[in-house]
Amino acid sequence: MAVEKKFLPLLAFVTVLVPFTAAENLLGVRDGMHFSLEARAANKDGSVPTYKNPKASIEARVNDLLPRMTVEEKVAQLIQGDLNGWMNLTDPLDNTLVYNQTGLQEMMRLKGGSIWAGYLTPYEKFSYAVNVGQRYLMENTTLGIPALIQSEGLHGFTNNGTIFPSPIGLAASFDTDLVSKVASVTATEAEGLGINHMFAPVLDLARELRWGRVEEGFGEDHFLTGEIGHAFVTGMQSGTRRNTSSTAISRVASTCKHFAAFGSPQGGLNLAQVSGGERELRTEYLRPFSRACLESLSIMTAYSSYDGIPAIANTHLLTDILRKEWGYKYWVTSDAGSVDLLINLHGTCATRECAAKVTVDNFSGEMGGGTYTFLTLADQVKAGTVSINSIDETVKTMLRTKFALGLFENPYPYTDYLSMIRTPESKEVLHAADAESIVLLENRANTLPLSTSIGSVALLGPHANRVSFGDYVFFNATNNGITPLDGFKQHLASVSSSTKINYAEGSKLWSNDESEIAAAVEAAQNSDVAVVLVGTWSLDQTLLWTPGTNATTGEHVDLSDLGLVGAQLALVKAVKAVGKPTVVVFVSGKPVAEPWIQQYADAVIQQFYPGEQGGLSLAEVIFGAVNPSGKLPISFPRSVGTTPVFYNYLKGSRPLDPGSVMDDGTLMFGHQYVLDSPVPLWSFGHGLSYTTFNYTDIKLSSSTIGRNQDFSVSVTVHNTGPVAGKEVVQVYMTDVLSSVVTPTQQLIGFKKVDIPAGESTVVTIPVTSAQLAVWTVQGKWAVEAGVFAIKIGTSDQVFANTTLTVS
Repeated sequence: MAVEKKFLPLLAFVTVLVPFTAAENLLGVRDGMHFSLEARAANKDGSVPTYKNPKASIEARVNDLLPRMTVEEKVAQLIQGDLNGWMNLTDPLDNTLVYNQTGLQEMMRLKGGSIWAGYLTPYEKFSYAVNVGQRYLMENTTLGIPALIQSEGLHGFTNNGTIFPSPIGLAASFDTDLVSKVASVTATEAEGLGINHMFAPVLDLARELRWGRVEEGFGEDHFLTGEIGHAFVTGMQSGTRRNTSSTAISRVASTCKHFAAFGSPQGGLNLAQVSGGERELRTEYLRPFSRACLESLSIMTAYSSYDGIPAIANTHLLTDILRKEWGYKYWVTSDAGSVDLLINLHGTCATRECAAKVTVDNFSGEMGGGTYTFLTLADQVKAGTVSINSIDETVKTMLRTKFALGLFENPYPYTDYLSMIRTPESKEVLHAADAESIVLLENRANTLPLSTSIGSVALLGPHANRVSFGDYVFFNATNNGITPLDGFKQHLASVSSSTKINYAEGSKLWSNDESEIAAAVEAAQNSDVAVVLVGTWSLDQTLLWTPGTNATTGEHVDLSDLGLVGAQLALVKAVKAVGKPTVVVFVSGKPVAEPWIQQYADAVIQQFYPGEQGGLSLAEVIFGAVNPSGKLPISFPRSVGTTPVFYNYLKGSRPLDPGSVMDDGTLMFGHQYVLDSPVPLWSFGHGLSYTTFNYTDIKLSSSTIGRNQDFSVSVTVHNTGPVAGKEVVQVYMTDVLSSVVTPTQQLIGFKKVDIPAGESTVVTIPVTSAQLAVWTVQGKWAVEAGVFAIKIGTSDQVFANTTLTVS
């Protein structure tokens, strides 16, 4: 069916220069310059303005454009607008190509610096909408400043693009090259449609497991998070848009979030305060940002407060550290509605004027979702309550990002956008990501892999016939995914296997009803092995916020218990009681705390919320077509009461005198804890393989180094098993004696290598001296002289070790 394209007169797409008759309309424009007040987009001598010169430096272009802008134009750069200002986007299937001219003009007048475009809508309509908006800005406004066009991109382009595993799953791959490819695919799919700004990655540390957004980050460790985050930013930003300036450095701006210390809220409750001091801030929460984000073209602030100061109003964090100490020069935005929280959550401002002033004085813009407090800024400048310098310096950061993207030359969608979405290459990256994010936690008596000649397999549990993506996907995204049930059938068909699949759901995710367990038990009795898929669940961005729906992970979905919900544990126990080998698969967005499963299941697999190929990749791992290579980016507690359970706790923070409750109910009393243990079920870095590896010949580039000297760790890794496998070589250090309390151990390097069966390879991992530094009592970074224990292994295993001396 042909779609009628209705282009209302967009001022004929010709430049319309509106004469200014009132002096106050030009407030903020510098007089006596090389341009006239009547024609601010031109130079008096007829030369091309520097800001329009694609060969000029970014800084020269910024400095030429800023003095031509009125206060109103500057403020409009700082407020996020919305595509729905000129488009009707209520029906995700509607493809009517028509826009509202009045809405367009008003949106761009007040909020034209960036445009939220995170909508599920047909590509033709989306491209049309972006094209209309950008052409209006470029051809029908005085200065022709294009907009940032924004969407989500945590684990794939959300508007029917390729969906990859949730970030916590990507981190489990411990593969920076793969993560960079994932981010590159995400950016490519968005780029063609005119999106140039994506809200990813999340660098919040998952040190509070009750928090609903654990799935959005890269785990509990600052080093892993920084390395994976850096790979993500690099992949998303590498390259330039078509037909842009020679000084453009990126095609899509990534957005590191949430700055900072957002992932450890009190009680695990979203938006709640985060407690801590300067040392913890520096040592843990800021390190991923300093590693990953100094070249990221934008940063998003956190909702929460840290040590009683809202992140959005934290001058020490946003100005002293980010802008001055780190020299960050690009765009910083609040999160949605965050500025208003200074009034209605934190209670540090009484008025919208106060909230806007505090935010812009820290050189941050305002995202939508609130009352648009920044609309007060122009009047505040006129009244003298807000300094024009705060406005100017913040606008510079926005312009710098836009010039770095080359938007002044080409902000438009590409006509061949379809050729950039869901390509064969992107499917290859997806398949690899889904496969490498799977972690084998237990494998007693080599239960796995299953033989494709096995007679029958019972595929059971509420996740067996469900596509479970994490949050930050759009409505119906799961329609593109493969369920485990379909994945098993596809894989077995591809290898011409006659294995029979006996499927039964067994229980619902969200119900205590055990009436379906009998059918699962019967399926297990009629099969040679049982595979039970249980876990948590999230929802898409429509359903997650719809009243009456339920989920156990995702934004604003926080838990008081990390165990399985409803009848799921009863299902596992009933199936195991049948006596057949039982494989438990956790499909989840965070650790599941179930000691019984760890103790009694014959094999346990962790599949953090997968991507579209997740069901197929799981089948490939279970039947041995893929050798699992994932490692845990986060530790699994025995119960919610034993949290926090992160591996890099400060020395002395985990005394051990455990008690327990025996299977027959006998109480074995201890002290830490009285009836439990602070030791995780599975620790950070853990992950098994179908082959075995041996480590020999650990060497340091130098056993003694100076305080500013980098070094490397080398080791020979042998694949001593029967099949090829990928191993993640992990290097940890312990500062034996220091001026302040330091972690009992800390990851300082890793590398993933693929080794054929029976072969070996020498792996060399570089380490910078800065990774040995402590935040001293004097409030500065220092590498202190002394002895450092260096080990290769996981957080709870030692495969090889040596000693480094800093002189």
